[in-house]
Amino acid sequence: MKKTPLAAALLLSSLSPIEVNAENLDLYVDKNTRQIYSEPGPDRVKLGTFKQVEDKVQLPPPPPAPAPATVASPQPKTPSDKKWFEKLSLRGYTQIRLDEPLSGDSQELRAPGDRFIGDNQSLGIRRARVVLSGDVSDHVSIYIQPDFASTPSGSSTGNFAQLRDIYADLYFDKDREYRVRVGQSKVPYGWENMQSSQNRLTLDRADALNSAVRDERDLGAFFYYTPKAVGERYRHLIRDGLKGSGDYGMFGLGVYNGQGANRAEGNDSFHTVAHATYPFEFANGQIVELGVDAYTGYFKIGTGSITVDGSSFTPATDARQHGFKDQRVAAHFIVYPQPFGLQGEWTIGRGPELDIEAQQVRVRSLSGGYLQAMYKLDTKEHGVFFPYIKGQTYDGASKFDTNAPKMKVDEVEAGIEWQIRPELELVAAYAHMERTNVGSAPYDLIDGDLLRFQLQVNY
Repeated sequence: MKKTPLAAALLLSSLSPIEVNAENLDLYVDKNTRQIYSEPGPDRVKLGTFKQVEDKVQLPPPPPAPAPATVASPQPKTPSDKKWFEKLSLRGYTQIRLDEPLSGDSQELRAPGDRFIGDNQSLGIRRARVVLSGDVSDHVSIYIQPDFASTPSGSSTGNFAQLRDIYADLYFDKDREYRVRVGQSKVPYGWENMQSSQNRLTLDRADALNSAVRDERDLGAFFYYTPKAVGERYRHLIRDGLKGSGDYGMFGLGVYNGQGANRAEGNDSFHTVAHATYPFEFANGQIVELGVDAYTGYFKIGTGSITVDGSSFTPATDARQHGFKDQRVAAHFIVYPQPFGLQGEWTIGRGPELDIEAQQVRVRSLSGGYLQAMYKLDTKEHGVFFPYIKGQTYDGASKFDTNAPKMKVDEVEAGIEWQIRPELELVAAYAHMERTNVGSAPYDLIDGDLLRFQLQVNY
């Protein structure tokens, strides 16, 4: 029988003369007897060299040891699992203001936006705000903001608590594009009016726009529509520190009392306001916002005795039960600082204004606005710097002051905001002011220069 090398190899286990423990084995076959040998010899022919292979039996892995007993850790709550009061957040900011007169009649200056401008006063708490806000449900959110640095009119004591905002947003859809805001909140008139003092670069708002709505707020109901993509753009402007105004709708329409925040309705007649704006985003990431606002209504002024040139009188108002016609329209544009920015607003309209010669209040025209340039400089070592310059003008009445006196403003302010850390900001500014002292007759026009400082703490 013919045997192959493989068959010969299989016979190794039965051949006692052969050492099978060697790693490599040379095998020989006798040509006559066909016997297999491990050594060469006469008539033996080499079959080849073979390597011993051992079969390895793979044992199954041992069973896993039982896991030690543990206490299950609580799973984090999802937003839908949270109670409404667990969805609320608390934040706020405080501003400390210092105004130092430099020249001219600075001690006699008065400004509606800063009560620390004037004689024998310079340092004070400008803002002390705390905000409680959050979602009550998927369709309702709340916002409550008191200010602990208010001063009642005519009082020499400050730092009273006063409500600024308290409202609810009622959403109609899951994307929150449509909502109605009910309560005391900002009236959507004037872009800078809607911008929070916490985010605003300049120390005060421009008088032309700010004279439209006392404290920028009133009690009313406002419908807002903000497409989802536009809402995200507004959040980006705030989140990235680009001095945005927040989301007051791409389009807004509402009614409000018209007498100002924390004041009762005086004539049983609502103001109506309309607001439209759009932040265009270009391919390079630059955002430019354009918009218009308008309102109409009747405003009831307060009157009192005044003395001019030794003659005292109380202005006549024609016994108007519903007050005086109060109408304005405004336009705005903002090139957001990336890094250079430019913004401006202009308003025209008509409203009640004191006519001293006629000793009565009449409806008269008004106009004014501002232009502001700024630059955003980011540094890794020293924070963020915002140099700016702003010029403003206004020729019209101050309708919230007694007798609605005529107000003239021409002002230039140049300064720099230093965001030392996210929680700490410092502003230093120089201002040249020429403005009417609307606090008392004879309503003199005052000219002066100021150095102004503000420290802001965010929390």
